[in-house]
Amino acid sequence: MLRRQADFRRAADAIAKDLAEFPEVRAITLFGSVARPLVREVPRFWQFKRHAIEILHECGDLDLAVALDRLDNLAALNRARSRAVIDLHKQSGIGVAHHQVDVFLFGKSWNDYVGRLCPFGQCPKGKRECLTPGCGREPFLKQHEDFVLEPGALGADRSVPLYERGSGFLRRACDLEPTPLLPEPPPARRRQASPPLARTDPD
Repeated sequence: MLRRQADFRRAADAIAKDLAEFPEVRAITLFGSVARPLVREVPRFWQFKRHAIEILHECGDLDLAVALDRLDNLAALNRARSRAVIDLHKQSGIGVAHHQVDVFLFGKSWNDYVGRLCPFGQCPKGKRECLTPGCGREPFLKQHEDFVLEPGALGADRSVPLYERGSGFLRRACDLEPTPLLPEPPPARRRQASPPLARTDPD
């Protein structure tokens, strides 16, 4: 789980670097489980639930928030996301698929959520999700039915600003503090068997 989170953090840096080259990108923020130390939880798998075994939370995807001045160049942003993860795999062997990177798009402020960057190579793609109301009103602007961004998702304790136009890169995701591991319990001491009582024969 720690390695998976570290891989997503490397991907976040690679994608942020490429997206920051677009003049319409004002800011990029990392949020979600990749941005914070992983918590321990009992997963949904029955082998673990049956015995109440806790493991570190599994990062299922990478969440990036991107503030934009305009939405008419999303196709190029989509290609940049894909190119960044492909280059990362070529250079380091780290495999993160482009559809595992959720890019949440914002307008005038972090309170102005407008949709997500579509992962498909064309818009519309003809998929069922393309029928969601409002999906594709701007090419490659994806909508999810009944989705509401969780209040506080971009709060200071739950997100990490990576880039800000005018200030440049603020920090790297791969430099974030890793999840501390709990110390392993000492090995159980085996009880030594008592020596057998000496047997005496009656006179």
